[in-house]
Amino acid sequence: MAYVYDDENIFAKILRGEIPNTTVFESQHSLAFNDVYPQAPHHVLVIPKGKYVNYDHFAAEASDTEIVDFTRTISAVCDILEICPGDEGNGYRMISNAGTDGVQEVPHLHVHICAGRELGRMLQKTQ
Repeated sequence: MAYVYDDENIFAKILRGEIPNTTVFESQHSLAFNDVYPQAPHHVLVIPKGKYVNYDHFAAEASDTEIVDFTRTISAVCDILEICPGDEGNGYRMISNAGTDGVQEVPHLHVHICAGRELGRMLQKTQ
């Protein structure tokens, strides 16, 4: 599969420092920041610093170091927000959209970590 990365997407601009963000956590290969349109009391976006369009692109082409760093960044964000179930929190939802059917709005891999209230069912059955 050939992936086409758009260097002008909003997350690329954030990574270049052209658009400000409220950083929650930053590592060598990942950045986590508050969503500007939060859908829950906690709504953090985690993005890799590399040019990956979606998760399958990342899984196929990222280095092992990038993959581990991204995964550990997600864990660090959950710890910072104190949302880990069984510890101090009540849990969270992690979402990554891909492509048109997945309603991906920004063509740069990102996961949403949402928490702080019950979020309801993710999908409803259709008839």
